[in-house]
Amino acid sequence: MGRHRGPADLGARRLSLGSDEPSPAPEPGSTPGGAIEHAFRQEYGRVLAGLIGQFRDFDLAEEALQEAYVMALEHWPTDGVPSNPGAWLATTARRKAIDRLRRARRYVEVQAELAREVDGEEAGTTVFADDRLRLIFTCCHPALAPEARIALTLRTLGGLTTPEIARAFLVPEVTLAQRLVRAKRKIRDAGIPYRVPPDHLLPERLDAVLRVIYLVFNEGYVASGGDTLIRLELCADAIRLARDLVALMPDEPEAIGLLALLLLQDSRRAARLDAEGHVVLLEDQDRSRWDAAEMSEGRGFVERALRMRRPGPYQLQAAIAAVHADAARSGRTDWAQIVELYDELLRHDPSPVVELNRAAAVSKAEGPEAALPLLDGLIASGALAGYLPLAVTRADLLRRLERFGEAADAYREAIDLAPTPAEREFLGRRLDEMVARSAAR
Repeated sequence: MGRHRGPADLGARRLSLGSDEPSPAPEPGSTPGGAIEHAFRQEYGRVLAGLIGQFRDFDLAEEALQEAYVMALEHWPTDGVPSNPGAWLATTARRKAIDRLRRARRYVEVQAELAREVDGEEAGTTVFADDRLRLIFTCCHPALAPEARIALTLRTLGGLTTPEIARAFLVPEVTLAQRLVRAKRKIRDAGIPYRVPPDHLLPERLDAVLRVIYLVFNEGYVASGGDTLIRLELCADAIRLARDLVALMPDEPEAIGLLALLLLQDSRRAARLDAEGHVVLLEDQDRSRWDAAEMSEGRGFVERALRMRRPGPYQLQAAIAAVHADAARSGRTDWAQIVELYDELLRHDPSPVVELNRAAAVSKAEGPEAALPLLDGLIASGALAGYLPLAVTRADLLRRLERFGEAADAYREAIDLAPTPAEREFLGRRLDEMVARSAAR
């Protein structure tokens, strides 16, 4: 299985680099080009999930939606931007899909299949109103390979491109494309139903569903490509889906823990850029700009999950985020407690990414000299080769140790790995500082 950004990866980015607030998204009605881009980012997953729900064909839904976007590019500049761009795209894509089915003489067949599924649901199958949650459970069917489940959901729900998902999984694009093709073929050929499964089947898909929701948020929180570091619509989608999952499984502590984690991470959004649009590290953020209501809600979910006494990776990460939220300023952060929580997290999720997170916390609790050997061990293992947070964390430790020449080399390595302009700009400033301080010696 390819290495993708799993539950602890967000912490690695948070502790080593920080992140930024994106440039404001264009208003839906500002310009045709801006409206189309806005509609794509805001509506893609929602519209596509609805189309898949109607037609039970991933490829047909994707092709019809792409045709609708082409129509928008052709007509909106001259006819004007519709008052509800998402509805326009959904209606246009549905018509395109029906046209394709009629040409293929499959429309009657599909309608009959839908009628049979509705009859089955009315007979007692679990029904859930949100098409996107249905889509996640369909993509996370146990008949699909684990890596294919996540990739397919990120492609269909989040509208991520094949190159973006390949970067998240750290696999070649052609490998990822083949996984997507095989997954869609398996769903079609095996007749996997498009629905939230009955209650007794929910647990077997929970881990994959949690991971998918987390990765959707993670891609929104620290984008793997593009011009902005954050994709707000993906963060909002992930939080809403996590809420839906908690409503569906209110006694599942890991679902509650995931929702807590996302809320606590999202609460820091407004403080992640300065007035000039530069990245602000967590330790330097103006905490008065953190969303107090979102933090409070997140803390409440952490307490609710931990009271169930079935700890898991998402609950522990949420507890770590809560420790950060409890500190009125960076210097008051209880780093010793965070290291203890990472020790516990390693017992539940023994992965090199968690080791990296723990090393970053050790550097704050005990000093960079205690953490650098831990990073050197990770580098020697090769487990995180080409992984940006590892390069950034090592550069930061060397900077704090005043080994400025080595730090400059480490920042150059990190810049080569950074996928977004905001990250490259931040790392470039750090590099310039290291070069200047090295020359001054």
